[in-house]
Amino acid sequence: MIARSYADTVTSSGESPAQPRREPLRAAAFFDLDKTIIAKSSTLAFSRPFFRNGLINRRAVLKGAYAQFVFAVSGADADQVERIRAHLTSLCTGWDVQQVRAIVDETLHDIVDPLVYAEATELITEHRDDGRDVVVVSASGDEIVTPISEMIGATHSIGTRMVATNGRYTGEIEYYCYGENKATAIKDLAAEHGYDLDESHAYSDSITDLPMLEAVGHPTVVNPDRNLRALALERGWPILEFTRPVSLRSRFPTPSGAAVAVTAIGLGAIATAGATLYGIHRRRKR
Repeated sequence: MIARSYADTVTSSGESPAQPRREPLRAAAFFDLDKTIIAKSSTLAFSRPFFRNGLINRRAVLKGAYAQFVFAVSGADADQVERIRAHLTSLCTGWDVQQVRAIVDETLHDIVDPLVYAEATELITEHRDDGRDVVVVSASGDEIVTPISEMIGATHSIGTRMVATNGRYTGEIEYYCYGENKATAIKDLAAEHGYDLDESHAYSDSITDLPMLEAVGHPTVVNPDRNLRALALERGWPILEFTRPVSLRSRFPTPSGAAVAVTAIGLGAIATAGATLYGIHRRRKR
């Protein structure tokens, strides 16, 4: 076969044939959830409704409330989060999936609605107006992350997924959306949807999300823990302080009941996380 020269490709009109048009790469904005979009741990926030429905006891609720305070003041490091994960899986083993869904369905808006940061909603709106997709990436259960993401108008969401068999949680985690796994998920989503990560943004409060922040060209820290703040100052990353929780209903339309009904989680891990942080904090003081 004889190779064709450039001259052979010129049309009779003297113009070269049209080249296939390539779609330009898009950019996205990736947000952590807890202390970045909302003011508290989305998991710990549900301890009281789980107590009212008999899934956890009063002691766990009290420890959960104390742990919420510790989390708000200092954040959780990698070791604490791993302990929370282990506790979480053991606590919710055997829970009825439909019961958990019903509880979250009834209480999600009352609990989460007042916690969203006004500054986060403004930033999300700005990214959407600039044509970027908004993606929530959180270690919290997918059953919580998905409806919250829908309420704030995110394009996609990624959360931890738990295994259920015969309608009950097995205590196993199918996918743990934490640490390096967040960065991998972001890269996979970028490949699927054509995001240019060099032009994309990421926001988080925790040093444990460093892989996520390093996966994009424009990392920003929000309400950072001590280690992340030091790193941001060293690298010249922007630092934002979000302080004004507002009602989601005042910012975004409420989704249909069907959308919220997706809300169940092995997040029953709620007070579990609380008990874990409480125990760790006490051991450190001894």
